[in-house]
Amino acid sequence: MRHQRDEKELEVIRAIAGTAEDRPVTMLNLNRYTTEAGYPDGELYRAYMDGLIAFLPNVGAKILWRTPVFGRVVGDQTLHEVLAAWYPSHQAFLDLPKAPGAERNYSLRSEAVDYAAIHRCVGEDYGLGPIGEDE
Repeated sequence: MRHQRDEKELEVIRAIAGTAEDRPVTMLNLNRYTTEAGYPDGELYRAYMDGLIAFLPNVGAKILWRTPVFGRVVGDQTLHEVLAAWYPSHQAFLDLPKAPGAERNYSLRSEAVDYAAIHRCVGEDYGLGPIGEDE
């Protein structure tokens, strides 16, 4: 899997984690899968996704939604799926690699995900409906 960690952003997350400022956080995952994953119906993709759904609750997290990407209008990323994962805190996000089942989850992820970008977003008090209708 290709990815480049943003150490400055991870430092921000570490500085928030466990403090009075620590709040729920949504991580928006932009994923492109390997050919071997067989997205969206392949055995490897299904194993990864089923494992992720079972694994995230180990830190109190869950998948809010996921959707296929049909194409790109602007930019140069080719993606297969956008996935929103909610964590009860920044600390929970940091705890994920040490949670029970992490080794299996990260192994499947390394096989199934060719490219990922993860964006940190608000985790509470936001609506998902169209802007302007309920303002």
